[in-house]
Amino acid sequence: MPFVAFVAIALIGINLIFSYIGLTKDSFYERHLFRVDNVLINKEYIRLISSGFLHISWTHLLFNMISLYLFSGILEMYLGHVQFLIVYLAGLLGGSFLALFLHRQHGDYSAVGASGAICGIIFASIAIFPGLDIGIPFIPVRIPGWLYGVVYIVYTIYGVRSKKDNIGHEAHLGGALVGMLVALAFQPSAFAANYVTILIVSLPALLFIYIIITRPHVMFIDNFYFKQHHRNATIEDRYNLAKVEEQKELDRLLEKIHCKGIASLSKAEKEKLDKYSGSR
Repeated sequence: MPFVAFVAIALIGINLIFSYIGLTKDSFYERHLFRVDNVLINKEYIRLISSGFLHISWTHLLFNMISLYLFSGILEMYLGHVQFLIVYLAGLLGGSFLALFLHRQHGDYSAVGASGAICGIIFASIAIFPGLDIGIPFIPVRIPGWLYGVVYIVYTIYGVRSKKDNIGHEAHLGGALVGMLVALAFQPSAFAANYVTILIVSLPALLFIYIIITRPHVMFIDNFYFKQHHRNATIEDRYNLAKVEEQKELDRLLEKIHCKGIASLSKAEKEKLDKYSGSR
C-alpha cells in the first residue's frame, strides 16, 4: 500500500481554508496576524501560531503550499505522522519567537505566512537526507541540499540585517534552525551520520543569533513593512499608550450612549464596550 502523507495534506487543507477566510475577511486577518504589540502587550499568544496559517496573497499561499508538498512526503514517511507534525509546529513557533525577539521594540511589526514552518521541514530534510538534491524553479539545475542550506542561511542573515525587502527572513531563519534541531532530536543517529553537513548549515545561523543576543548594538534590525518607530519606546511605554487610547475610546462610547442610548451602538462598538468593561 503506497504511503500517504496525511499530515501534510491536512496542513495544506488548513492553510487553504484559513488563508481563504483571511484574504476575504479583513477582520479575521487582523485578528490572527502576528503583531508585536498584540502579543507582548495584549498577551494574544495565539497569534504566534494562527499567523502561520495566513498568507498575504494567493501567490504567497500557492508558493508555500507547493514547497510544503514537495518536501513533506519523504520526511513524513521517515519520521512518522506525529513527529512530522511536531517538526512543522516547532518550525512555525521557532520562526515566530525569533521574529518576536528581534522586533520586540518594534510594536507595529507584523507578519503572516507558513514560511517558518516550511523552512523547518526543508532543513529537517537537509539534515536527515544530506544527499538530497534540490531543484530551483525555472532553472534546469539541481544543487546539493547542504549547499542550498548554506546559501539560504547566509541570504537570510543578510535579509534580517538589512531592510531591502518585505520578506520575513527572521521567521525563515528561526523556523529552519528549530525544525532541524527537533528532527535531529527525534533521529539522533542522523547527526552522527551527517554532522559535517549539519554543522556547515547551522553554524552561521547560530553565530548570528549569538551576536544578536550578546551585542545587539552592532546589528541594525529593520523591515520594509515598518513605520518610523520611536526606537527608545519600551514595552511599558507602549502599554501605557495603549491604555490611554483605550480610555479615549471608552469615553467616546459612553458619551454616545449618554446622547443617543445604548441601542445606537454598532455590534463592533458593543463588543469593544464589553471588552473594556471586562478588562476593568
